[in-house]
Amino acid sequence: MKFVAVSSCPTGIAHTYMAAEALEQAGKAAGHEVHVETQGAAGSVRLEPDLITQADGVIYAADLDVQGKERFAGKPVLDVGVKKAVHDAPGVIAQAVAMVEAARAGAPAGAAPAGAAPAAAATRVAAAPPRKVGVGTQIRKYLMTGVSYMIPFVSAGGILIAIGFLLATLAWDTNGAIEVTKVVNGFDGGALVTWIGDGFSVTSLQSWAVLIFWIGKWSFSFLVPALSAYIAYGIADRPGIVPGFVGGYAAGLVGAGFLGGIVTGFLAGFLALWISRWKVPKGVRGVMPVVVIPVISVLVVGLVTALIIGPPMKAVNDGLTSWLNGLSGSNAVLLGVILGLMMCFDLGGPLNKVAYVFATAGLANATLSSDAPAKIMAAVMAAGMVPPLAAALATVVRPRLFTEGEREAGKSAWLLGLSFISEGAIPFAAADPLRLIPSFMAGGAVTGALSMAFGAGVLAPHGGFWVTPLVYQPFLFLLAILAGMVVSAALMIVFKGIGHGSDAEVADEAELVTV
Repeated sequence: MKFVAVSSCPTGIAHTYMAAEALEQAGKAAGHEVHVETQGAAGSVRLEPDLITQADGVIYAADLDVQGKERFAGKPVLDVGVKKAVHDAPGVIAQAVAMVEAARAGAPAGAAPAGAAPAAAATRVAAAPPRKVGVGTQIRKYLMTGVSYMIPFVSAGGILIAIGFLLATLAWDTNGAIEVTKVVNGFDGGALVTWIGDGFSVTSLQSWAVLIFWIGKWSFSFLVPALSAYIAYGIADRPGIVPGFVGGYAAGLVGAGFLGGIVTGFLAGFLALWISRWKVPKGVRGVMPVVVIPVISVLVVGLVTALIIGPPMKAVNDGLTSWLNGLSGSNAVLLGVILGLMMCFDLGGPLNKVAYVFATAGLANATLSSDAPAKIMAAVMAAGMVPPLAAALATVVRPRLFTEGEREAGKSAWLLGLSFISEGAIPFAAADPLRLIPSFMAGGAVTGALSMAFGAGVLAPHGGFWVTPLVYQPFLFLLAILAGMVVSAALMIVFKGIGHGSDAEVADEAELVTV
């Protein structure tokens, strides 16, 4: 059979492409042809129309709404989550085959006769009903849509701000981060234009530090509006974008922060969806999307944000900021343990994303790499690197405990771990979750605790080892990662050794842990 598929995940980075590769390989192993369109952070290359026409069925391996569903009209559709495709691609292919066979068996009159090309028959059957999801799952889907569009703004802004700080430490004899912050905080729109015309010098490292820092702040300023806008987009499609952006911008102005942006995103999305479903005369339909929906939705969202959402959300946001800035000692270490456990429990799943979003959203309130939000970001990033690195190390130390496929996965896990892609450990966790997930969590807790205790901080929300030059206390940051990696790898070896091989092998593993 021939299948086309679409894969997407909340961040559009790892799971999207892992699902695509898994489906293609599983299809090939089962004797079928599978072509996957990845709708990820790097954009997507649309499936060729001929491939869709010839396909017997369609697979949605997606946690976000699939773009361009109308292309697959008339095809039987299997709708599964992206993690299902990653963990059990052969099972998904088997389900898809069974779906197509059932669709052919129940094809209506006029369907292709026996012996006709499978694609011809498949085009005459109705699509299978979509996967049923609960209200909580649907809300999470909307939220993750917003997060997936927000992350590039955070990444660009955070890394550029960190580079600006790095240049500032070289450009000023005193504390460069403080100096560059003073300069930038003195700008308003007009002052910046004047400075670029009169004060910027191509040969001045101070000038470059200020300008790059400022560009990073520009990107960061879109964090809450983008989050709000694309939550609304996930709910109402294009009509939700304008009120979502305005609501997110207003949430930032009134001090409601990212929590306010989440609320305005849902408000804007459901309001725009409701208005778009109004039954109006034909003469009014043409102006609904360009006049009626944006005017009414922006007015309502703006009023509600300023008068109702703003004050309480500002109080919550201020309280959270104050609590984070007051973290020290055992409280900070405990938070590091909790974040480390969350990052390593489901490897890119809901808990992992909650910890990550908590850290990245806090960066909007940080100006120095030694601030509390930057320390939280460092703990989350360090802990998220542990599972793949530990898996890679374990396959090198005791290769006989792992299958050939796992040893091959271990080779790529080095790069994935160094790049802060926790999903690199999924092949190991999926094969032996009861023994390996606790191993990952233990190492993640150690790393998170040590990172917070050491006071490591980073304003870059992604990059892993490759942004180490931008980290405050970089050597202690790497030491925390190394400690967690060794703890997790040792536990993996011990747990995998139980019931595996001879007693001598198990004794060797115990000796390794002792050493």
